[in-house]
Amino acid sequence: MAGESGDPFRVLIACLLSLRTQDTTTGPAAARLFALADAPAAMLTLTPRQIERAIYPVGFYRTKARVILKLCRDLLARFGGTVPDEIDALLTLDGVGRKTANLVVTMGFDKPGICVDTHVHRISNRLGYIRTTTPDESEMALRATLPRRYWIGYNDLLVTFGQNVCAPVSPKCSACPVRPLCRRVGVTTSR
Repeated sequence: MAGESGDPFRVLIACLLSLRTQDTTTGPAAARLFALADAPAAMLTLTPRQIERAIYPVGFYRTKARVILKLCRDLLARFGGTVPDEIDALLTLDGVGRKTANLVVTMGFDKPGICVDTHVHRISNRLGYIRTTTPDESEMALRATLPRRYWIGYNDLLVTFGQNVCAPVSPKCSACPVRPLCRRVGVTTSR
C-alpha cells in the first residue's frame, strides 16, 4: 500500500489487490496496473486478460481483474467516476468490505477510520482492551473505546507488532514491551 496514499482510486484498487497477498507482491502489481490505467474510465479500456497479466502473481488475480472492472463500471455509473469518501457508500461497491472501506477513507481522504485486520482483532483482544469475536465487532468496540486521534495509525502499529512480536501462535512475550499491561487473553504458549 505504500505510495498509494492520497489518491482514493489508487488506494481502493491497491487494497483490493492486497487482500490475501503479501505487500512485497502487491506494490509492484499495483504499479504495473497503474502504469496502464489509473482512473475508472481508463481501467475500462483494458481487457480482463490485460489486467490479469499486470497484477499477476497477486492471489486470486483472475477474480480480482473481474472485480476491478465491475467496480470501475459501478464507480462511473453511480458516483460519476469518483470514489466516495464515506464508509457506508464504499460498502455498496462490490468487493469492498469494512477493512477496505476504512482504509480508503483514512489513506485516500485522511478521514478517521479504524482498519481492523487479523492482527488488530487478535492483539486488541489478547491485550484485554476489547472482548469481541469478529473483526467487525472489534471495529465497533474500538470506535467506542479508542480515542479518535489514534484511529488512523492503530492498524499500522498493530500489524507491525503482530508480525514481529505478538504472533498468532507462540508470541514473543519475553521480548514484549507491553507485557506488564497485557492480559494475555487466549495465550497458551509463548516464547
